[in-house]
Amino acid sequence: MKIGVFLFAGVEMDNVGPGPPDPTERRYEPHEVWHATEQIMDVGVLADRLGFEFFMFTEHHFQHEGYEVIPNSILLGSVLAERTEQIHIGAMFNIVPLWHPVRLAEDFATFVNLSGGRAILGVGRGTVQRESVPFGSSIASIEDPEGSAEADRRNREAFVEAMEVVRLALDSDRFSYHGDHFDLPPPGIADRGSIVQDLTLIPRPLHPYEIWQPVTSPQTLEYVPRQGFHGVFWHANHALVDANWARFGDVYEQAHGRELGPGEGRVLVVDVFIGDTREEALAGARPSHDEYWKFLVPYGRTAGYRDPDGNPYPSDFVPTLEQSIEQGAWMIGTPEQVAEGINSRIEALGGVEKLAVFPVCLSLSYDVYHEQVTRFAEEVRPLLRE
Repeated sequence: MKIGVFLFAGVEMDNVGPGPPDPTERRYEPHEVWHATEQIMDVGVLADRLGFEFFMFTEHHFQHEGYEVIPNSILLGSVLAERTEQIHIGAMFNIVPLWHPVRLAEDFATFVNLSGGRAILGVGRGTVQRESVPFGSSIASIEDPEGSAEADRRNREAFVEAMEVVRLALDSDRFSYHGDHFDLPPPGIADRGSIVQDLTLIPRPLHPYEIWQPVTSPQTLEYVPRQGFHGVFWHANHALVDANWARFGDVYEQAHGRELGPGEGRVLVVDVFIGDTREEALAGARPSHDEYWKFLVPYGRTAGYRDPDGNPYPSDFVPTLEQSIEQGAWMIGTPEQVAEGINSRIEALGGVEKLAVFPVCLSLSYDVYHEQVTRFAEEVRPLLRE
């Protein structure tokens, strides 16, 4: 089993937790944001030294609240690759509709080659109108229920075309694409006495690479395995994850004529906080957990949670830490308890090939990140059934 670290990349904050201030009231100076960026890179170097197999950033924009402050994970990933030796690096996720697909392919190919083949292409459609619309994209929003269906349709359609372009560009000596959203090359371009009929990406990857995409809807559950991408499963009730994990394998087999091995082609994400006692771990994780949901509930991010009867919660549901633990993805406790929780999920899923660890440290000191990543590597990992 390959195990990695996944961070949101937040600024260290005072008053972390469910109360004031409102997230939108927070604003940080450039030096505070950049300090967080350097601290994130340091965690990546630590993860490499501790033997983790991969390290994942995010990509987000305009977040003056300080929760996710990296707009270009490919750029930072290239720098991190120079500072590390063996760890694979990527994002969960690059927001594809905010990129021109050829520019995304160019930048990623450069990243692949600079890293010596240690780059992962994580792709997603986005979640927030504030960052999508200024880039000329669209995205569904619970704040715009009437327009959400059409926005989601346009976003999904553009994403699918963009990914076709990205893959053609990365994998072909020459490529062209003519769709509703992208026309490459546009007709009638004169060049040295002839008309341009196709394009060639410069550079192209010199190494193989993987594509990862979150599985968060019935549509992506069908799309991702058919494309041969890795499916990423996070923040959903354990029963929902179990069913979707199995369905992913079925769709892959139907599309490719080959049965996936145990856990193959899928990534499980777990939230962890380790303490000497369960009580200590709960106390350490609670402020970050509550800050996390204060940030994300307005965007409908608890959609994968289920009540004790198996029904979805209302869109404004704010879970307690105990309710999140009951969902099955939050492992909070002693090293033995965290390992036991992860092992139970591995068993329920019939095997996990890639496990992403999300330390429950959002907005806390990066000293806590260092402690949690180190404790997982040294105290939890040896107890896992890999």
